[in-house]
Amino acid sequence: MKIIDKETIDTVLKYDNLIEALRQVFQSTFTMPVRHHHFYQNTEGIENTLILMPSWTDTYIGIKQVVVAPGNHSKNLPAIHALYTLLDAVTGEFLAQMDAAGLTSRRTACTSALAASYLAREDSKTLLIVGGGKVAQHLAQAHSVVRQYDQILIWTRNASKGADVVSSLQQIGFSKMLYADNLEEAVRRADVISCATLSHEPLVKGEWIKAGTHLDLIGSHTPKTREVDDMAILKSSIFVDSRAGAIHETGELAIPIASGILDPNSIKGDIKELCCGEIKGRSSLKEITLFKSAGLAIEDLAAALLVYEHVILSAHV
Repeated sequence: MKIIDKETIDTVLKYDNLIEALRQVFQSTFTMPVRHHHFYQNTEGIENTLILMPSWTDTYIGIKQVVVAPGNHSKNLPAIHALYTLLDAVTGEFLAQMDAAGLTSRRTACTSALAASYLAREDSKTLLIVGGGKVAQHLAQAHSVVRQYDQILIWTRNASKGADVVSSLQQIGFSKMLYADNLEEAVRRADVISCATLSHEPLVKGEWIKAGTHLDLIGSHTPKTREVDDMAILKSSIFVDSRAGAIHETGELAIPIASGILDPNSIKGDIKELCCGEIKGRSSLKEITLFKSAGLAIEDLAAALLVYEHVILSAHV
């Protein structure tokens, strides 16, 4: 069994290739059971989440094991720790294990970009990223593959952290990066808004969102947390990565469904239906679209296979 480190993953997973790999896997046949969520209180009284995410095709099985620890920000540690295991579906042989934190961040950002390729206006010029974690840096790069932005804004609660994100992206060639110190003003300007936070309460208000905007919501990962308010939900045409996950696992949709604000039957479709052309994406320039991502195990398998196949090919050169 091969052990694949984070450095290899970061080198191999190019944004354009991963976006296309995700598109292809959503167009293929696969099996993806509902993932297992287990919530537990750690010794500090903070609720952590253990997530087990299996998926498979005719040839490969993948399993991701994740712990989400929101309190890690105070320890200068990542909020997400994860390990990915790849197996041969025919023999059951363990083929590889790899650090899944970087894998998760990149596939999450690239899935958002893939959805935006169907849902964001083609003339979108301003991207706003809300959040300053690892995913935020990948979001700027992934979304820039599918749309040509004149300006990319970053907003974080901690201005210093946001400035660091801007600086790091500028250093790798993203000269159009700017820190936004006023969230409302940034939302009102943005054509695409991508939120990747651990916020428990809505940050983005529907009254701020202009016609034609695309909302990409990543951060809400429990039924108790959300990043936008009810008005944003009411104004939007809603798409999801999967109905089973997004409706029940995320407060973004579970809370307004429980209160009667949102009818789950009004959800337009999922990412597989978009990729297969079974449903239409954006229908007008003024439509506000919303993509809610809970994260899918098949996305991890697509990313892991890109890495594994590169390692195997490199070993035979």
